[in-house]
Amino acid sequence: MSDSEQRTKLNRFALGRQLTALANTSPQEMLDKMPSDAAKHQAQRIGLTGAPGSGKSTLGGQLAMHRLIRESAVQRLGILAIDPSSPKSGGAILGDRIRMDELPGSAELFIRSLGSRSTADGLTDNLPEMLDLMDSFEFDEVLIETVGVGQVEYAVRLQVDTLVLVLLPNSGDMVQAMKSGIMEMPDIFVVNKSDLSGADRTAADIERITALRKITKVQWHPQVLLVSNSKPESIVALSKEIDRHQNWLITSGEQQKIQIDRARYRLRRIIERRVQQVIDELGDTDMKQALPEQFEKVISKLRGARNSI
Repeated sequence: MSDSEQRTKLNRFALGRQLTALANTSPQEMLDKMPSDAAKHQAQRIGLTGAPGSGKSTLGGQLAMHRLIRESAVQRLGILAIDPSSPKSGGAILGDRIRMDELPGSAELFIRSLGSRSTADGLTDNLPEMLDLMDSFEFDEVLIETVGVGQVEYAVRLQVDTLVLVLLPNSGDMVQAMKSGIMEMPDIFVVNKSDLSGADRTAADIERITALRKITKVQWHPQVLLVSNSKPESIVALSKEIDRHQNWLITSGEQQKIQIDRARYRLRRIIERRVQQVIDELGDTDMKQALPEQFEKVISKLRGARNSI
């Protein structure tokens, strides 16, 4: 935001309550209350994804603090850290929030842990709406840390402007397993805890895989960075690479394409959740019918709910 004096004071209590309300909002309720216009202010979105145990939370905290204290346009930064929810009880430990509580206090840093709930793509229910809410609270940047992901959980690609994939040294087998999926998505590769042995070899493996991709001169070329929390200069280098990618998005016109893809994901996701809700509400008698009758029952319920709005 160009004029920081016009920025309203961050109301953490109000933001926290509204995020909780969104987390508990059903698909039909979301359709009923969805605003017709987007917030004027839009935060830059940075995604941190990678396998469980790769150090995303600690790295995200260090990156967030650097981007807040340096001389830049980042004056208010939010972290949405997603933890896996139990498929049986629906609960989540929310360990990311526990780890990030050790960060130095900042009036302009907001951290919230979220359970993944019904999603299976590394994100959480109603995340697009939560990000819209962060925009309305005038955040300059929002950092999204996904659930530990594997080969195919790359929905975060559509929700962020810059995607950082975090890997560990000696994860060559993991890199091979991921190469046909999420390895094609990141804008920046990070070999975290690079003070451990095997970091250079892992970086070389990543570079060999990315070299096989057909990238034109006008496309973004992902860099592989060696990062360690014990080396502050590596956090600075990562931050600068994020800035470089953000600038490229603007000059290349790629930001507009991201907005369209993001809108498609949002529409698809809320339709999927609404259909799932209707199916879960079907009775035992309905489930004993033939598939065509079940299908018509679902369509009828969806049409009836929509006409009642």
